[in-house]
Amino acid sequence: MARPAAIEVSRLKWSSGELSAGRRAVPDEVPVALTYDGTSYAVMMATPADLADFALGFSLSEGVVDHASEIESLDIIEVEGGIEARMWLKPAASVRNRGRRRAILGPTGCGLCGVDSIAQALKSLPAVEQSASRVSGEALALAMTELQKRQALNAQTRAVHAAGLWLGKDELLVREDVGRHNALDKIIGVAAASALSAENGVVLLTSRVSVELIQKTARLGAPIIAAVSAPTALAVRMAEQAGITLAAVLRGEEFEIFTRPERIIGEARAP
Repeated sequence: MARPAAIEVSRLKWSSGELSAGRRAVPDEVPVALTYDGTSYAVMMATPADLADFALGFSLSEGVVDHASEIESLDIIEVEGGIEARMWLKPAASVRNRGRRRAILGPTGCGLCGVDSIAQALKSLPAVEQSASRVSGEALALAMTELQKRQALNAQTRAVHAAGLWLGKDELLVREDVGRHNALDKIIGVAAASALSAENGVVLLTSRVSVELIQKTARLGAPIIAAVSAPTALAVRMAEQAGITLAAVLRGEEFEIFTRPERIIGEARAP
């Protein structure tokens, strides 16, 4: 039986000078061990939902595999104290992966945990395909509103991030997790499992934009990323390097564009 993504706990509420007893739903957070060919690679803290998507997306964004087809089998197994995402790789991928074992523990906020060097953390990104994809500012704002409407777990707990892949019109994939990186890995996984191309898509995030989210978006191949909070300076530089349009501080009908504004349709006015 799958673990619930949210659990009810007892709490005391302070209001108008009085305490009242009650209960609140909070998101669960469990250690998820990602293993390849019987060897542990990483342990990440994650919400126990859509874990097959997470395992596939993590494998792709980490570069353990280049294509979903290189994973021969993937099983989500309850183990003592947590969950194991047990994967067996096809022979060529298995040989390539030997010697890359990190055996890291990734806390909830972990994005680049356990990389071996500064060079590895800041390695060059693949440039996204320069498609003719363009989106209006109004459509981008509506897409973010729709993402937030579809946050079922957050509506229940008020404590999780969401990532989305908007492919136009009503085609929007949504995944949630206590970790913003995990949520995007889940999107990468479900897109790969469904053989969906992101070359004309928009990645939507309910978080700030740090560098590893740009790296994951570049590997996904999406040309536009939009988030409700601001980016870091390094994220801006990396988005420019990868040819990604970075829009952020998207709240209501307003947002700011930091890189490659040509993909956003709108009338430019001098400051």
